[in-house]
Amino acid sequence: MEISALQKERAAYQPKLPKALQGAVKVKEGASTKSVDNQEEIKKLFPNTYGMPLIEFVPGENADKKKINIGVILSGGQAPGGHNVISGLFDAVKNLNSENRLYGFLMGPGGLVDHNYIEITAEFLNQYRNTGGFDMIGSGRTKLEEEDQFEKGLKIIRELDINAIVIIGGDDSNTNACVLAEYYAAKKYGVQVIGCPKTIDGDLKNEQIETSFGFDTATKTYSELIGNIERDCNSARKYWHFIKLMGRSASHIALECALETQPNICLISEEIEAKDMTLNQVVENIANVVAYRAKQGNNFGVVLIPEGLIEFVPAIGRLIQELNDLLAAHGADYKDLDKEAQRKYIIAHLSKENAATFETLPEGVARQLSLDRDPHGNVQVSLIETEKLLSDMVGVLLAKWAKEGKFDGKFAAQHHFFGYEGRCAAPSNFDADYCYALGTSAAQLVAAGKTGYMAIVKNTTANANEWKAGGVPITMMMNIERRNGANKPVIRKALVELDGAPFKFFASKRDEWAKETAYVYPGPIQYWGPSEVCDQTTKTLQLEQAK
Repeated sequence: MEISALQKERAAYQPKLPKALQGAVKVKEGASTKSVDNQEEIKKLFPNTYGMPLIEFVPGENADKKKINIGVILSGGQAPGGHNVISGLFDAVKNLNSENRLYGFLMGPGGLVDHNYIEITAEFLNQYRNTGGFDMIGSGRTKLEEEDQFEKGLKIIRELDINAIVIIGGDDSNTNACVLAEYYAAKKYGVQVIGCPKTIDGDLKNEQIETSFGFDTATKTYSELIGNIERDCNSARKYWHFIKLMGRSASHIALECALETQPNICLISEEIEAKDMTLNQVVENIANVVAYRAKQGNNFGVVLIPEGLIEFVPAIGRLIQELNDLLAAHGADYKDLDKEAQRKYIIAHLSKENAATFETLPEGVARQLSLDRDPHGNVQVSLIETEKLLSDMVGVLLAKWAKEGKFDGKFAAQHHFFGYEGRCAAPSNFDADYCYALGTSAAQLVAAGKTGYMAIVKNTTANANEWKAGGVPITMMMNIERRNGANKPVIRKALVELDGAPFKFFASKRDEWAKETAYVYPGPIQYWGPSEVCDQTTKTLQLEQAK
């Protein structure tokens, strides 16, 4: 296997661990917990894994040489640091007992169901330490929801003498982990299930999960690219750059990148929804900034756009909700119709208000909203070119203003979508350390006999030695939401809080950034050098923890 000079040097990096995980570990249990909402419904659905206490690891006296074998699964989209979770898991398992084994199920949860696996050895693992991507064992989006899947998985678990399954994934993957843990607990199979919080979108967080892994690296990667574009923009002085960023369900990535780079405009989906703004109002706000800067002789600028923006425009959001139910209930009647017949079918079956909204949308956007959903029942918003839609609408409005004598500048747009560029980047020092600690915590949760927990690491703006590791019951984070036309127990997504410190700081600065050219150029991720360059957490975390 050919490796770059950077990867060779990076392989030697030894991730830092919290003090509590550096030697023998003792479990400290807190108070019992309850779900964030719908407590009675969640308790009824998860009677064997509901109400368990929070777990904190503290230094112990004697190391437990417990014999355990673990299976690990990477689930969902890639995020920087997944390999280090597996590295931390492997090292901790081997430290407990050198005879312990770690098995990787290939290509996601489907590997468990289909009995597709490899044994992870030290020699094999060493090729992937501190690297990005999920290529060590691959990932997939198979959802673990059916009893038949659970029983098929049990067969290979028994065959390999596996004690526990660790599922590394986002909110949906960890919801599935909770369902699997409950099933095996109810059947008294003696199989533990532990989750790890992964998503570069940053929407898997709460009081117990300060950040999901990969967010730090991805936002630093995007911020480098945005900074490069800002520098180019300020050099050429003739383009407005519309940049769409990953983040379907929340605007955390866009907000963090705005805090890092200080663009002229950053749209926050949650704010647009809260203010009940129309698409035309969003466009007018952008056009006003373009016109102001043109008067100053600045016919250039940068606009950041969250990937899921279109879903947060209230009128479109209401349309999507009804479409989801319609397609879930009548998809069979609909799918074989030609394009024009599908459009007519949808309009005929929508409420009057939503039908009117549907008819006003550009054909391409309307078409995308009416296509098949992703495996989680979501509109595939990444396929909607929101950045082009907005720039086109801004251009039309500015042309109208020009005829009215309200605009005499120039407007030319460039378009970008940053998504895959950040998903598999080599993890930052923070993500390398954080993920290694998560993997170690997951192993210790297994060693402690726990199931239905998610590994957590807190106090992450402090020195890694002072981080606090432990576990949170997955049911504590769950509520009931409507998915695919039915009510489902799911982990509540964390949206940008408009009264939170990161957004409030951004809101206090954005008018200044809109009018002035206040760009910041973060540059590439640094792995060696002063701590203030190499080990800084995100602006979001720093503001949230007031450090």
